[in-house]
Amino acid sequence: MPNAVRFNPLIGLPLAIAAGAAMPVQSRVNGALGARLDDGLAAALVSFSVGLVVMILISVLLPRGRAGAAQLLPALRERRFPRYYVLAGAIGGYFVLSQTLTVAVLGVAVFTVAAVAGQTLTGLVVDRLGIGPAGKKALTVMRVVGAVLTIAAVAWAVSPKLAGTSGASDLLLPVLLPLTAGMLMSFQQAMNGTTGMHYGTPITATLVNFISGTVVLGLIWLVKVAVSGFGQPLPGSGTCTWAARWAASSLG
Repeated sequence: MPNAVRFNPLIGLPLAIAAGAAMPVQSRVNGALGARLDDGLAAALVSFSVGLVVMILISVLLPRGRAGAAQLLPALRERRFPRYYVLAGAIGGYFVLSQTLTVAVLGVAVFTVAAVAGQTLTGLVVDRLGIGPAGKKALTVMRVVGAVLTIAAVAWAVSPKLAGTSGASDLLLPVLLPLTAGMLMSFQQAMNGTTGMHYGTPITATLVNFISGTVVLGLIWLVKVAVSGFGQPLPGSGTCTWAARWAASSLG
């Protein structure tokens, strides 16, 4: 079995923090794009397609990316991991789709809290079952307390909206989408950790994620277009104006 790729905690921790800090920005951008296109599914597809192009460039330009890509087919052929792990990107597609559909309703803060709550809850399950490359991890009091606190945080964050005119029933589905997306993300991370270990680099695991996510979102979008038609076109000549308005609304 290939050795797992290890990061120095002094490098890995800041990277994790930076990724977490970027999630609200991603949520805001995807939500704004979904509103601009009047099509949350199309916005999710655009988001994943851009990510796919970036990962293809990284995989081609970096030696580690090329080496990992060379291990892709051998890993699948030799069944080094369950083949359905390559579909982990569909979970990422669902996460991005939930962003485009719910951020305008919930706001970035509530979306993020709900997603983190779901991820924390199923993260305990994933660790206990040993799905990821790190193997089984026992439940600790602090981790259980942390999960309980995240649930309380979701309730607290949503409570002001429940007191509004919309009522609890109107918020049920918008909250469930990021909550379930976060729950699935724990499984995606475990699957990516396993595949990345066998590819020899997380670059290839991320590339495969974007490929599968883009394909799944693209197929669903085509079905949607066949049934109900297109949404609004992408921002064209008015891109700068649209971006300026988005920036102003973010700061306001």
